[in-house]
Formats: sequence, C-alpha cells, structure tokens
Amino acid sequence: MDMAGYKPRVISLTKRPGHTFGFYLRVERGEEGHLIRCLEMGGPAELAGIKDGDRILRVSGTFVDGLPHSEVVDMVRNCGASVTFHILDEASYKQAKAQGVNLSDPQTAPIANGLASHDPKPKLCYMVKSTSGFGFSLRSVKGDQGLFMTEVIPGHVAHGAGVRINDRLVEINGDNVEDCTHDQVVDRIKLAGSSIMFLLVDEETDKYYKNKRIKIGAWLATTKYLPHKPRLISITKGSNGYGFLLREEPDQTGHFLKDIDRGSPAERAGLKEMDRLVAVDGKEVDNCSHEQVVDRIRQSGSSCCLLVMDKDTDQMCKQGRMSPMLFWEEIKDSNSPPSYTEAINLPAPVRPSTPVQARKEEELKPKLCKMEKTSAGYGFHLNGIQGVCGQYIKEVVKGGAADRAGLEDDDIVVEVNGVNVENSSHEEVVSIIRNSGSSLEMLVAKKSVYDQLTAKGVTITRLLLGETSYVQVHSEDTPQTNGEERHEEEEARPETPTEPARERSSSTSSEDSVDERF
Repeated sequence: MDMAGYKPRVISLTKRPGHTFGFYLRVERGEEGHLIRCLEMGGPAELAGIKDGDRILRVSGTFVDGLPHSEVVDMVRNCGASVTFHILDEASYKQAKAQGVNLSDPQTAPIANGLASHDPKPKLCYMVKSTSGFGFSLRSVKGDQGLFMTEVIPGHVAHGAGVRINDRLVEINGDNVEDCTHDQVVDRIKLAGSSIMFLLVDEETDKYYKNKRIKIGAWLATTKYLPHKPRLISITKGSNGYGFLLREEPDQTGHFLKDIDRGSPAERAGLKEMDRLVAVDGKEVDNCSHEQVVDRIRQSGSSCCLLVMDKDTDQMCKQGRMSPMLFWEEIKDSNSPPSYTEAINLPAPVRPSTPVQARKEEELKPKLCKMEKTSAGYGFHLNGIQGVCGQYIKEVVKGGAADRAGLEDDDIVVEVNGVNVENSSHEEVVSIIRNSGSSLEMLVAKKSVYDQLTAKGVTITRLLLGETSYVQVHSEDTPQTNGEERHEEEEARPETPTEPARERSSSTSSEDSVDERF
C-alpha cells in the first residue's frame, strides 16, 4: 500500500556551534521506529514543531525506518550543524504500520526550523590570490549565456572560497558581467589585483531563478562562504554603562567604537577597538547622523543588539560593493534559542564562570605551527569524518616535528599552507598536505578556543595572532622518505550511557608510510 493519506513533515534543523538540536533519538522495547523523546523547550526541534513520540523516516533524504539504530545515530552526527528529517507523528506511524503502508515514498517539501525553507541562493565568494593564483579557469558554452567555472583545484584558493565547477559567473566586485565577453571578464579579473569578489550561481539555483524570471543579484545571495563576517553582539548595560565610546573618524565613513573599557560589558561581549557599527537592533545606521545613532542605543534601554564589523570585513564588503546587512538574516537565524540536549549526546552540565576565573582574552587565539618533514614524518594523525567538513589533530608523537611546532591532540585545523580548510572534506585536506612537499604550515586552535571564537562569530585568521604570535620551524638533517595515507575506522566511546552509538572517523597516519607521512 502506498502513502496516500499519510504526509510526513520534512523539517530542517540548524544548531548553533557548541549547542544541540534539542531532543533524544531513542529505540524502545515494544515500540517500532526511531522515536523522538525528551524535547527541550525552546530548542530547535521543539520550535520547529517536532513532538514527543514522532518517528524519523528519513535523515537528509535517506530512508532510515528499519535501519539499525546505531547507523541512524551515525547519520545524524555526520550531518554536522544542519540536518533534514522526514517525520511522521506517532498515531499516523502506528496506523500506517498496521496497514502495511510503504513509508519509503518521498513526500512534501522542507521546513526550516518551523518555517518554509528559503529559496536556493546565489553565493558570494571572496578570494585572495596566492603565489599559485586563484586556482580556477573560465569557460564558455556554445548556445549558453555567460561564463562558467572550470578547473577548480581542490585545496586552492577558489575551492576554499566556495567556487565549484560549472558555477556561472554573475558579478565581479559588484558589477554584472553576464553580457561581457570572455576577454572582457578576464581583463576585469586581472585589473582586480590580488583579491576579488564573485557572485556565482550553481546550475540548480540558476534554473530556479530563470524559471521564475527573477534577476539574480547580490541582494539574493548567501554570505556563508565569505571568510570575514560581521558579528552580532548582544550587550547589557552595567552600572557604568556599556563601556565604549561611539566616534566618527576623519576621512572614514561610518560610526566606530573606541576606548573600550577593560572588564566592561562591551569588552566581555566581544566588541573591539575600531569596530564599525552597522546596525542597532536590526536597523541599519550607515545613513544616520552621530546623534541619531546615539539616540537609538539610548532608546534600547538596558540592553541592545549591535551588528559590528572589523576592518577586514569592512574592506571586503566595500570591494564587493555589498551591504553588510546581507549578513543580518543569516546571523540572526543562526542565533536560535540555545539547545542543551543532543539527539545522541547528553553534554556535561555547564557551570557558570566567575569574573575572577574568566578566561583571558589573550588566550583566545589560534596557533601558527610550521614544521619540516623528518625521516619519521611530521608525527601526527589527521582525523575527521570522511566526506564531512572539520578536521582535528590526533596522536601527536612526543618529540616529533608536530609536537615541537606546538601541535596538540584535539587541535582544530583552520588553515593548511594559508588555505582555509574549515569547509573542506577530509580528502581535500589530505590532498593539500600531500602536495605541500617537505614543509607544512598549519593554523590550528584548541577546541575550547575554537568553540568560543566561533560562538562569538569571530572569523579565525592569522590576524588574531597579533604581536604575540609564534611560529616555530623544526627540521632535521636526515633523509626524507615518502609516506602513505592510511584511513582507519575507529570507535569512539559514546558520551551518553543510555545510547550506544559509534562515531566513525577517518584517521590519516604519519607512520607506516609509502607515499606520505604526516
């Protein structure tokens, strides 16, 4: 029997860094299916309309009803910060099972955290040229309008910026180039210099807007691929106010934050000297006078929400001629109510910190580690989930090149040889390391530091290193041998005793090698 009469809800959930989706995934004696239990009030799942006892039929499009529970747990984990479920309510599920209904029939359209999911979006991609260029080529297709990306090299600048093969080029630095010739576009790219902003559409997105006869522009774009982003700062006034001055600078456009008091609400919230103020409580202030902005902040009462950006973000937006308010919706959406229970994890209770024990701001920095391959390799394992973004360091060999350069177990990898790899797969990062030859440079952060910085909306780059950064280069005058890549299946002990779950990870070893050593 088909699913006529049964309509699963398709719900997409997104969780904040360091938080969870807000439910337990259970199997229970005497009950069929994968059950939703223990919904957290105000969590993403509860806000999206998921109910206790609901059954999960699909995870990110894959039919899971009937699969072993541990496999479904793995699939949810591997989805990262966003996941899409096909869900059927408890009564309908039991009735469908009793009637022998085929529940694998695909149904309906997605809902994102309780709302209809957004239309597909073009993407803004910002690139800074490396010594080997941007890492892409352009091609034209006879009979098709426009120019398309080709020869996008994994691990190089363009790929790391979100550019993919067959993306169509719409704008360069805010100028539409859809009617330009190949040579004209090449000239524009050359004139742009060492950095450039592209507006691109993939094939699916392109067809969507063409069918609706909607002109594609940066105002429709997602900003998720951009390396620099404004920060959304919620701040509550202290006994001496917020603890910053609002200034207009000569020869600069905008409103800037200055003289941030040490230990003030402004400093604790993450505001920085010379941050430019973009919006107050969601309202843009670029066209406001100084007095109007001051009044808006005063009218907010004892607390307000500020959208601010640093110099790098400001320069990037100006080069691409894009409004920083493009970031507003995406940042706001990512700041959904915090969630403390995981589908498959019960996190340790969070203890409030005291001002005396507060982490020093100086400690919230990544580490830049340089090393040269020795006869024993680099001396670490690169771990990650195959096909999923996010890599971390494991099994650092004591006394090895990686150890002496400052790498530690569980460090999160941010950049390899100057290329940001946070959105790269395990295979892509391995390829970059393999192609690096006998020397390697990695920007990494301790997991606690990484989580705090990303939770604040801070983009992790070398600029955070400041004057106290350190780079150590270690080498040995010993013959180098080739290494090989080894992938292993590892089991991680589940953090929730009631939910036995295996976490698959891929580990690239630095020993027993033929082609490569890490």
